[in-house]
Amino acid sequence: MNRFDAFRALHHAERPLFLPNAWDRASAAALAARGFPAIGTTSLGVAAAAGLPDATGATRETTLRLARDLVRLPVLVSVDIEGGFGSAPEDVAAFAADLERFGVAGVNIEDGRPGGAGLTDPALQSERIAAIKRSAPGLFVNARTDTYWLGTAEEDPRQETRRRAAAYLAAGADGIFVPGLVGEDAIAALAADVAAPLNVLLPPDGPGPLRLGELGVRRVSTGSLLFRAALHAAVETAGHAARGEPLPAGLPSYARAQSLSEAYAPPAGWDGSGPGTETRRPGRPG
Repeated sequence: MNRFDAFRALHHAERPLFLPNAWDRASAAALAARGFPAIGTTSLGVAAAAGLPDATGATRETTLRLARDLVRLPVLVSVDIEGGFGSAPEDVAAFAADLERFGVAGVNIEDGRPGGAGLTDPALQSERIAAIKRSAPGLFVNARTDTYWLGTAEEDPRQETRRRAAAYLAAGADGIFVPGLVGEDAIAALAADVAAPLNVLLPPDGPGPLRLGELGVRRVSTGSLLFRAALHAAVETAGHAARGEPLPAGLPSYARAQSLSEAYAPPAGWDGSGPGTETRRPGRPG
């Protein structure tokens, strides 16, 4: 089974795919070592770690470099490409083709416009999705719609969400991602209406992944949650240390952190062009 088929299969397993989102090599390597079969990236985390704004297209090259690096890990990788890092469908398609060549299994592309300026025209977004599928047919394209986050012309975003989901699937999208969708009834209703794997963000107050699976969700991601949690933990740990208080238990040792870098270091002479199409054998989170 190649990486594309393996990643698709995770969306049709008995349990929904739990996809933690990393922001750099170290966080991705730690998640891989924990046994998660696939990881995604978080555009906010990638941007903030590089000192760049999120959702403005500023992290195109940063995202490309990170993707080259993450495909060395023994996991399947999905990359958040914001709105596609280009307005023209052919530019978006060229970027996606590079990712496919490197060894990425999927991409997440959103229809929210930079700076929260509303939603991209669904016809244009559909053209971008279709262009990706033509240039990188193996990639799992997770089409994100921000109808619940950025709003629509309608007071109730449900109908617009369904319209956009149908348009994106007709253009070739493999899955639909609706961040901001909460409430068991609303989640179950959309899952029943969408003829493809539905992805939601892990709700901060529940339900958990297993219950979401019962509601019809096939992919649960963490978005920027882990990055924000890492920032919080760093500041809290610094505070404990400054006050002479006991440090949190379970911190990885220097040697453990170093071992993650050494285990997945690129071979001498590696040019970042990707590892080819060999199958990565995903584990189970332990």
